[in-house]
Amino acid sequence: MSPLAEGALSVALIVPGSINAVSGGYGYDRRVLRELAKAGHRVRAVELAGRHPLPDALAEAAAQQALVDLAPGEIVVIDGLCLPSFSATAEAVAARVAVGLIHHPTPLEKGLSEADAALLRQRERRLLPLLSRVVATSRATAERLAELGVPWGRIGVVEPGTDPAPRAHGSGRDSCAILSVGAAVPRKGHDLLLRSLARLFDLDWQLTIVGSLDRDPVHARGLMALAEELDIATRVAFAGELDEAALDALWQRTDLFALATWFEGYGMAVAEALARGVPCAITAGGAVADLVPPEAGVIVPAGDWQGLSRAMRRIVFDTDLRRRMSEAAFAAGRRLPRWQEQARHFAAELHAAHAAR
Repeated sequence: MSPLAEGALSVALIVPGSINAVSGGYGYDRRVLRELAKAGHRVRAVELAGRHPLPDALAEAAAQQALVDLAPGEIVVIDGLCLPSFSATAEAVAARVAVGLIHHPTPLEKGLSEADAALLRQRERRLLPLLSRVVATSRATAERLAELGVPWGRIGVVEPGTDPAPRAHGSGRDSCAILSVGAAVPRKGHDLLLRSLARLFDLDWQLTIVGSLDRDPVHARGLMALAEELDIATRVAFAGELDEAALDALWQRTDLFALATWFEGYGMAVAEALARGVPCAITAGGAVADLVPPEAGVIVPAGDWQGLSRAMRRIVFDTDLRRRMSEAAFAAGRRLPRWQEQARHFAAELHAAHAAR
């Protein structure tokens, strides 16, 4: 292994399962690794087996082994989704230069029982203060971390970057082509979106939901059953995970992006919509509302599916309004930070963690 250049870092990023999983959080992890490598740092991904974020014995054993396998001087970055797996090895974490990468605190995942949420809160409250530094992907997530006992002086905020993207040309029809991107899990609120759109039965729209149907198969099947129950199944396509080319093509044909999320640590899909000039109809869960200026979309409180339905009615109906919102969205997208810049900020956080030891 060749020696590192002066100022370069050696980094192991630990993630739950495959680093190639399709989600905003994994996309952030992959891109940070890629940009750090391009900047001359030595990086590798460590994929933990087992169940996350509620760890089973396999997950806890994999976490312990990952720490044993670290090279001398290697900074360990732990994706927050697998942080609870390190509870049994807390002392070993505290002895390393260890950084938590928190997209959103795991107790905020929708659909958890009270007991499971309490267990995750307990583990995060124990582990987070032991880390050399914690990187949040938004200010809203940073505030949640401070509530969990992490001193503000040890929290850094590095929002995702956004790549320039071709302007979406839309469906080219009077009908409104709506896209929602997010795994079929309770936190994404796809059930609320379906209820919102079902009230717009007198308007011409089609919805495509892109995201894993395997992460919570029971919930995914429930969404499909709900679409049937609401008599909108012929208007809704559950596309599952798509590769980059297929998703790019779908973005090009999209007139409106919609997401009824309960909580987002940042909202990378919303940023992607803005970068392409696609108006947004969203709920204000977590940091996501901070991304969309009023002239580029509509925002209602999290959980308010009736309000979302009312807000979407005019956008779905009025093509001229969508066109004006598209201009504002594209302008907002051009102001978003780029990945190369954000990777430099991330490296600065790692240097700060190393200096703190």
